[in-house]
Amino acid sequence: MRKTLLSLCLAAACLGSAASVSAQELKELTIGIIPTEATASAMKGFEPFRADMEKALGIPVKLFIAPDYAGVIEAQRFNKVQIAWYGNKSAIEAVNRANGEVFCQTVDVNGNPGYWSLIVVHKDSPLQSIDDIIREGKNLTFGNGDPNSTSGYLIPSYYIWAQRGIEPTKHFKLVRNANHETNLMAVANKQVDFATNNTENWDKFAKAHPDLIKNVRAVWKSPLIPSDPMVWRKDLPREWKSKIKGFFLAYGRLGPNKEKELEVLRGMSSGWAPFQDSSNHQLLPIMEIDLAKEKMKLESSTTIAEAEKAQKLAEIEKKLADIRSYSQLVAKYN
Repeated sequence: MRKTLLSLCLAAACLGSAASVSAQELKELTIGIIPTEATASAMKGFEPFRADMEKALGIPVKLFIAPDYAGVIEAQRFNKVQIAWYGNKSAIEAVNRANGEVFCQTVDVNGNPGYWSLIVVHKDSPLQSIDDIIREGKNLTFGNGDPNSTSGYLIPSYYIWAQRGIEPTKHFKLVRNANHETNLMAVANKQVDFATNNTENWDKFAKAHPDLIKNVRAVWKSPLIPSDPMVWRKDLPREWKSKIKGFFLAYGRLGPNKEKELEVLRGMSSGWAPFQDSSNHQLLPIMEIDLAKEKMKLESSTTIAEAEKAQKLAEIEKKLADIRSYSQLVAKYN
């Protein structure tokens, strides 16, 4: 975590400072797509954007999708992917393990600065609240999100389970991890009793499956989550970073093809507006939540010696203080 925080601070303070200074010419780029929905659907939505990017940059641009978030992170780590779309939690992993750096941020089609995590149940379910879910836990199957998903895993883990001292794998009859679309489909078809999702995927699912979305309702909505970051490898040549960022920020905003590009963006994921500038500092609130969840879990542990627990809690408090201090510094100069 200390390494991650150092990476975040350095990148936010001096964008591109760790980038390759060589004049090496890129021969091609690959964009990694997180698997929030069916592969074919994801590829179809990104294809027009890929084609426009290839034309603008003058080099081949490819798309890559893995079965899970970890697959995209590993692909970026080994330079099989140079640019990737992540959730905030998986972006932290990419910054820490895959030489990643946030350079811009998605914006939903309505211009929202973020999105919301959801807990959903079938419309006919007797479950009306989180309290109902917890009370009936031993009888329920839970469609949890990918462990590297912000909205599908981290946010519910912190705001629901950690604050109540609940370990889902022990509390519920069965817990299985899947992507957003799979979980929503499972609830709609009564294959699980409840599941995580988010407002972006809900809207996309409603357009693709209007008959099934009628079978689902939400019983919990999280605080706002910052919208998804786009992450490049820090060692991309500086001149190419400039070209890539220019393309992303101008797309659907400038030029004679603006209206056509806006239509392309509306077809990506659950529907996007033009990208906005960002940096690693957008990940700091998510890091804070992750650490706070770890702290609560540690405090409730009965298997760790008190001296060891005190030492680990002190380390977490120091990390939290570092994050809060840096967040205040970022806010002061923004």
